[in-house]
Amino acid sequence: MGYRLAADAVVLVHLLFIVFVLFGGLLVLRWRWLALLHLPAVAWGAAVEFLHLYCPLTPLENHYRQAAGQAGYEGGFIEHYLIPLIYPSGLTHELQLLFGSVVVVLNGAVYLYLLWRLINRREGRA
Repeated sequence: MGYRLAADAVVLVHLLFIVFVLFGGLLVLRWRWLALLHLPAVAWGAAVEFLHLYCPLTPLENHYRQAAGQAGYEGGFIEHYLIPLIYPSGLTHELQLLFGSVVVVLNGAVYLYLLWRLINRREGRA
């Protein structure tokens, strides 16, 4: 039971990390210090998608699942949990490029807005 809960906790942390990568820039609008955590998270999230890296949370979850007597799974978190919900046919190279681009564009827009606000505030326009 403990290993199963540990595996489920890893899934939850993994999901929260993905949500933070995608939407953490919105939190940075309120708490600028979070950029110190968010920018490296965005860099990692984009690198995983663009470079087809393997997230270390996936093998950790599989380890706990196997220790609990459950079957692990092949592939990554996105392929196993998210893609079947959105794209049942599987993860392709093009989709990974799209996901990585969404991470960069979405967060780039937030940080450009923050930069624009900072510049305008210094010039006394905001």
